[in-house]
Amino acid sequence: MSIFDTLIAGSGLFFTPLAILLTLVGCLAGLIIGVLPGLGPLMGIVLMMPVAFYLPPIPAMGMLIAIFVGGSCGGAISAIVLRIPGTPLAAATLLDGYPMAQRGRAGDAIGLAVSSSALGGIFGGIVLIFFAPVLAGFALRFAPPEYFALALLGLICIAVVSQESTIKGFLTGALGLLLATIGTDSFSQANRFTFGQYQLLNGFHIVAVVVGLFALSEMFLQVQSGRLDQKPKVQKITVSFKSLFMALRHKTNLLRSSIIGTFFGALPGAGGVMSSFTAYAVAKANGKSDVPYGQGAEGGVVATESANNAACGGTLIPTLALAIPGDASSAVLMGALLLLGFFPGPDLFERNPDVVGGIFIAYIFANIFLFILGILLTPVFVSVLKLKKKFLIPLVLHLCVVGVFALQSSVFDLWVMFGFGVLGYVLRKFDYPLAPIVIGLILGPIAESNFRRSLLMSDDGAMVFFDRPVSALIMVVNVLLIILVLLPDKWRVWKTRVADI
Repeated sequence: MSIFDTLIAGSGLFFTPLAILLTLVGCLAGLIIGVLPGLGPLMGIVLMMPVAFYLPPIPAMGMLIAIFVGGSCGGAISAIVLRIPGTPLAAATLLDGYPMAQRGRAGDAIGLAVSSSALGGIFGGIVLIFFAPVLAGFALRFAPPEYFALALLGLICIAVVSQESTIKGFLTGALGLLLATIGTDSFSQANRFTFGQYQLLNGFHIVAVVVGLFALSEMFLQVQSGRLDQKPKVQKITVSFKSLFMALRHKTNLLRSSIIGTFFGALPGAGGVMSSFTAYAVAKANGKSDVPYGQGAEGGVVATESANNAACGGTLIPTLALAIPGDASSAVLMGALLLLGFFPGPDLFERNPDVVGGIFIAYIFANIFLFILGILLTPVFVSVLKLKKKFLIPLVLHLCVVGVFALQSSVFDLWVMFGFGVLGYVLRKFDYPLAPIVIGLILGPIAESNFRRSLLMSDDGAMVFFDRPVSALIMVVNVLLIILVLLPDKWRVWKTRVADI
């Protein structure tokens, strides 16, 4: 089936009142969550996963993807207005966005950020639409050895490349793999690490784990940080649709940064933060501006925002085509697809092209809604910054409890959520990354099942992974990647220099 046939098939699923409305609502929710410091797209996806569980596939995925898109942009608003990035993705945006606001151009800065994000996101979506099916078509020829090698690649990339500490990334990734073994073994039907608890026969529910690790641990940290009654001072801001033409004046920077963002997004573990700082560095090196970079240059905002939202489309390429999440947010999106009964990877493109087409269309429309809502409702989003923590934290905790309990009407799931919330809090206090735990939980069963199938079909034991050309090539890449991250001096120096720009 051609890509156009896939889009036509998906249009029947997306162009319904429910799917369009939920995509619009998801984008609005993502922008609001992104604006609030300390939350972000991952938190939004996590909080809405229990709701998505009860929805049809495309409306559910449209809502979650729109939260991903809106949340990736929303952090720029607080970065520009308060010099507080709502999300790590917006850390590079404040370098020129906040100085623009100090010069009395806060509206222009936010308009540029929203317009550039939408345009970069659409570019990433176009690449996603045309490249993901090609990659999935190639992967259709894969057998268990290739799938194991790919799963291993995803585990290595997510646990290591995206984090400052290689050892800590490996440790939390290994913890995720260990947790994935809990439950009934699909091959032998033996119970593993259940300790006689029937609630553990199917392992931990992914939603309870994710909500605990990310949402609950964040609330614990917010409470510990104090200032629960503090109300930020926020200026009145208006934004015009003319900002789109302002962004298009930087077309070379916009296109180059979108390419950088899509490329880094497609690399598992790289993500939007690295892409935005890299795009900013390249723009600063090549750009000509009346205002120096770092003092309110329009090109700085265009570069960072187009790159981090283009990365959203890029990160969905390996997630959908190969079932290798590009980052923590796409890992949770992958978990949502699994909950809805669809397994990401080549078979999804072969068996459910209508679902794939619906996801593609939802992603493009999420970026269109991002532009419209971002321009029209900026005063609303800015006013959200006035919300005190003492009101926000109980609301988030309430959503966590209700959402997790609604999954299976299980008190055990609430205890799982609380336990992983405490675990997440402790790990974050000691700067251990949480994303590898989720990746290990999702990719662990894939790696284990395909590893065992590979050995069953092999006459030469582990050599089955090197007898086949494609799996051998991927395994060589895995070995080289491990060597690279175990000798990371030059890599860390480069990342530090980019982050300091």
